[in-house]
Amino acid sequence: MSAPGFWDDSEKAQALINRNNAAKETYDQFQEIANETDELNVMWEMQQEEFDVELQTELEERLTQLQEKVAGFELSLLLDNPYDKNNAILELHPGAGGTESQDWGSMLLRMYTRWAEQHGFSVETIDYQSGDEAGIKSVTLMIKGTNAYGYLKSEKGVHRLVRISPFDSASRRHTSFCSVEVMPELDENIEVEVNPDDLKVDVYRASGAGGQHINKTSSAVRITHLPTGTVVASQAQRSQFHNRETAMQTLKAKLYQLEIEKKEQEAAALRGEQKEIGWGSQIRSYVFHPYSMVKDHRTEYETGNVQAVMDGELDPFIDAYLKWRLVQDA
Repeated sequence: MSAPGFWDDSEKAQALINRNNAAKETYDQFQEIANETDELNVMWEMQQEEFDVELQTELEERLTQLQEKVAGFELSLLLDNPYDKNNAILELHPGAGGTESQDWGSMLLRMYTRWAEQHGFSVETIDYQSGDEAGIKSVTLMIKGTNAYGYLKSEKGVHRLVRISPFDSASRRHTSFCSVEVMPELDENIEVEVNPDDLKVDVYRASGAGGQHINKTSSAVRITHLPTGTVVASQAQRSQFHNRETAMQTLKAKLYQLEIEKKEQEAAALRGEQKEIGWGSQIRSYVFHPYSMVKDHRTEYETGNVQAVMDGELDPFIDAYLKWRLVQDA
């Protein structure tokens, strides 16, 4: 940083500093694991010489903690794509099915919020459209933290719920769907050109969570990108100007994601791959009845502890996806 000319281009300088900090963090984590491994080896050797109950208990506890750290470290090493370390923009869109699907959307909202909180990530609600009777019609979240996008990109797709509906007086089994969209928040180095003539901008009074001020003025902003039909909205801020800024940021992220997906589809077509798109291609099923199971249809990873998953325990699914993706891309 003290080299002549280092700060001549502040954006490049900051990007280099960020990469350096990320590399240092990886090195520090490795050193911490190595040091703890050495300490445990010494403890184990002491146990071999003279067995001690208290030392055995401590050894087992620390070994469990070390295994968790190693698993987390391995997971972080899988996040090496350009935008994996970025913040994530996550959208939830319940499918057809009225209140039942909208309630499923709110359950997923709670699940992702709890997962983020457990990882020390902050969650900001950009847009919230409440359901007619319960649940949500749609939600857009900004999840901020290192590797947020890298982890959550595994969640992109259709999530299916099978359960006895609490909204059905006959207690019948229902199947509901919710689409999850995940995009990286783009930094200033990524330019996405948007023609103002291609935009339709609407302002309206915000609804849902956000305090009493939220319905007093037309501060919420909805932007439609006419060529692609992409719609984004923001009502998180009091100011219409700031909501427009946030909505444009989300729009650029979505358009960038669309372009990436287009290139991936073209490459897949050249390779002769067939990819299903639509409600029939759900990535994960959550079954509450007649048995308890959550299963990812890409990786085949599954668990019977449905409640833990709904409480935010998604790391095993994320880990399985990243390892599966590594094999697919090889």
